[in-house]
Amino acid sequence: MNRRDFSVQTLSALGLAAAGLPSLSQAQGGPVEGTNYLKLSQAAPTSAPAGKVEVIEFFWYGCPHCYHFEPDLAAWVAKLPSDVAFRRVPVALRPNPGDIHQRLYYALDGMGLIPSLHAKVFRAIHEEHLTLDKPELIADFLAKQGVDKAKFLAMLDSFAVQTKARQARTLIDAYKLDGVPAIGVGGVYYTSVSMNGTSAATLGTTDALIQKLRKAR
Repeated sequence: MNRRDFSVQTLSALGLAAAGLPSLSQAQGGPVEGTNYLKLSQAAPTSAPAGKVEVIEFFWYGCPHCYHFEPDLAAWVAKLPSDVAFRRVPVALRPNPGDIHQRLYYALDGMGLIPSLHAKVFRAIHEEHLTLDKPELIADFLAKQGVDKAKFLAMLDSFAVQTKARQARTLIDAYKLDGVPAIGVGGVYYTSVSMNGTSAATLGTTDALIQKLRKAR
């Protein structure tokens, strides 16, 4: 999942990630292009309203790093200023279970269930060790959360969900994504936990990139 050589695993071996410290380059004075983030050679499409900076989290439900990133990200998102538009894009780096997890997210989104069930899906996979890689297995799990199985399965196979999955793949290609969790900023910048070492450092880099785009207006 790493785009740069200085990975989360490397930092953990040094004891930095566990201590919640920023990456070495950030400790020396702010995020560095080519180390903590990349500038895209060609701008990616954005869908944020005019005057807002779009921030995208690329994730996969089966990724343990995404699972550990989620609480810090959720706390950060809750405090975003009004000129930042945040959204998530599920990534399928492999056909199965990536594809089904991608459609799962968009089905939940289409049913208005992301606020109540997004974190529960992560916990089911990484804490309860449930195998959510087939429609019926997912539907059975969601039924226990009070979701109508028939409505969920219909949404999972709907044209709307399939369209969103295709759009996600286009955006993933535009960002040249090769791992998760990662963050796209304004269709211009790309950063990730593997590039920054910790969740806190990654979100700090994201804040800095948002500010760069504000200044460029």
